[in-house]
Amino acid sequence: MTSTDLPPYARAMGMAIVGTDNGSPVIAMDFAPRAMGRPGFLHGGAIGGVLEMAGFAALAAELERQGNPARIKPINISTEYLRSGLPETIYARGEVVRAGRRVANVRIEAWQADRDRPVASCWMNFQLKTP
Repeated sequence: MTSTDLPPYARAMGMAIVGTDNGSPVIAMDFAPRAMGRPGFLHGGAIGGVLEMAGFAALAAELERQGNPARIKPINISTEYLRSGLPETIYARGEVVRAGRRVANVRIEAWQADRDRPVASCWMNFQLKTP
C-alpha cells in the first residue's frame, strides 16, 4: 500500500504513508489550517480521520498478507481523545488484534512528538465480506 492508495479524503487532508511498523502502515498528517480546530490546535475530527485511515490501512495490509480478498466495511469506532493535538505532525498506526472470517478488530494509536504519549486511540470493528 502506498500513499496514492489512500482515499481522496485522506489525500485532501495531507495524509501520507510514511513507513511501516511491524507490517502495519504508519500514516502521517502535517499540521495545516485545513486541520485546525480552535486556534493553534488540531481539530478532533482531523485526529479521528487519521485514526480511521490507519485502521483501514492496517487491516488492508493484514488481509493482503493473508491473501484474503475480503472487502472491509466498518461496523463501529470508539475513540478516546487523550490530550490536545498540537500544531505539529501527527502519526497513527493500527494493529490488527483479530481478523477472522467475518469480523476484524483493530486497535489504533495516534501520537505526535513522543510515541509513548498518545494524543488519541481507538478501536475499530469491521465486517469482512468475501467477493
